[in-house]
Amino acid sequence: MPKVGMEVVRKKQLIEATISSIHEHGFSDITIRMISQRAGVSTGIVHHYFRDKNDLLQATMRKMLEDLRLSVLYHLKSASSPNERIEALISAYLDVHLFEPETVSAWLAFWAHVPHSDRLKRLQRVYEQRQMSTFRHALKNLLPDAQAEKAACGIVALIDGLWIRASLQENSMGCEEARDIVLQYYEMLLQQNNDTKLG
Repeated sequence: MPKVGMEVVRKKQLIEATISSIHEHGFSDITIRMISQRAGVSTGIVHHYFRDKNDLLQATMRKMLEDLRLSVLYHLKSASSPNERIEALISAYLDVHLFEPETVSAWLAFWAHVPHSDRLKRLQRVYEQRQMSTFRHALKNLLPDAQAEKAACGIVALIDGLWIRASLQENSMGCEEARDIVLQYYEMLLQQNNDTKLG
């Protein structure tokens, strides 16, 4: 009879092995056997918890999205003003952890497979909606509604674009430089709004 709590431990172990395997071999080339060997368990254990490697990728992305959600909450914890909330959100979505090679490989594998999986599309939709909602809500305290919507779209696109650029290039910018660029863009939006009011 399995020990109480073993399922949580095993799934965490297998998800970590999946992330490492994706980084080393790419998602298309990994097998359940590779993942099981890396995790130090039998393939039967893997199949006990997951149907196939696509199911394992989905579980991996759910875990990574949950980690990101917790990171956002952590960064927001000390923010006491709308401006601090925006800065905290930018820091959360460009956290140093998201630039770690294994994390980058897993996220890129996720995005590459989104067009081919309805379940991954749903995960991506939840991620996008949550990201846009958090920025939009904070920006509405600083900008008119229509501008807040556009500003949220611009900030999110800039975050995603800079992360991809930084992640795919050797000797590229780090999370701090990417964060500075997004903050400069955000400050420009605020300045434009102030100039419009004065005009």
